[in-house]
Amino acid sequence: MSTSLLYHAFGIVGYEYLGTHYEKGSTIFRIRQNRFQIHCSQCRSNRFIFRGKTLRRFRTIPIGSRPTFIEMEIPRIMCLTCDTVRQVPISFAETRRTFTKAFERYVIELSRCMTLLDIAKHLKVSWGMIKDILKRHLFKVFSNPGLKNIHWIAIDEISIGKGHRYLTVVLNLKTGRVIFVGEGKGSDALKPFWERVKQAKSKIKAVAMDMSPAYISAVMENLPKAAIVFDHFHVVKYFNDKLSEFRRALYNQMNNIFEKRILKGTRWLLLKNPENLKDDKNETKRLHEALELNKPLATAYYLKEELRQFWSQPDKAAAEQYIQQWIRTAQASKIPMLQKFSKTIAWHKFGILNYYDHPISTGPLEGTNNKIKTLQKQAYGFRDHEFFKLKIYSLHQAKYALV
Repeated sequence: MSTSLLYHAFGIVGYEYLGTHYEKGSTIFRIRQNRFQIHCSQCRSNRFIFRGKTLRRFRTIPIGSRPTFIEMEIPRIMCLTCDTVRQVPISFAETRRTFTKAFERYVIELSRCMTLLDIAKHLKVSWGMIKDILKRHLFKVFSNPGLKNIHWIAIDEISIGKGHRYLTVVLNLKTGRVIFVGEGKGSDALKPFWERVKQAKSKIKAVAMDMSPAYISAVMENLPKAAIVFDHFHVVKYFNDKLSEFRRALYNQMNNIFEKRILKGTRWLLLKNPENLKDDKNETKRLHEALELNKPLATAYYLKEELRQFWSQPDKAAAEQYIQQWIRTAQASKIPMLQKFSKTIAWHKFGILNYYDHPISTGPLEGTNNKIKTLQKQAYGFRDHEFFKLKIYSLHQAKYALV
């Protein structure tokens, strides 16, 4: 085995090949460092005196299914320049590690398509070693994402387990990259993010989010020049929740058994978009029967459909007229639920209309939240919370497929 093969196979430069032996199914290559390349690890001086050797073995890329190691005697030297005794530096392995840099790179490549447990079984090493390699790599590459050239962001929270455990996630809408993961939810979870934004002097133009009062006040305080854009999915979802409660209250107030039978089971028909109703299951017919039975329910349903059309107006001026007319119609319905919701829309009108200046939403962030859930399921949960957050930071590079 030539020294050139050491370089091309294992990325080892400046060492001489001594021999190969086999031990318990493993292949072990013995090497030694070139005398003229030995120097002090601190001052890099080549004026030294040898003070013994230490035999060390480093795991490297396997050959076939055989574990492979690099074995060498590492010299200890006394530097005549700085007058200290040290081991000479090793170019092919990190300090205090039992594996080579080539092995680390191989593990990182495998992690793109395999779980940690699969990698550990394939390489015949402990799960902890694989996790340590990936955690250090993720920390080095993803722990401090840049915030300088960011203009549009989305903010949302995600539940990560029982006991009301939440994470607040901030996404760069241009690149799809997670730029912050905060503990908990609400304005307190975003405090470290605002500090980083001020340090980076970011010029954020718009923020997509739901109608959470905590997020509104936090953005107004820390990004006074940024436009707040309320996500249309959350606005419609909020109305759908109110519509479900309204239908349930109407059902409980009914005394006629025949009318109750018609209204029963219509919740999902009311929440579905009309184009998604299935005629082969008589969904359209059942919905019309329920709406003909109860006029207030029909009014609420048709106002929901009109609200959905707000985001398809030709321009901001037309959208403003449309939303004002919707609010007046809801107020004139004399239905308490619609009157209360119209006040909510009127109060948050500025953020809803900002969509026409900045057509962004939290949709990409919802997709990232689904990736986070898939990540949790694939790993059966994470005990190391820091490692979990680092994995979230790298999600823009991850692709999940059903096998």
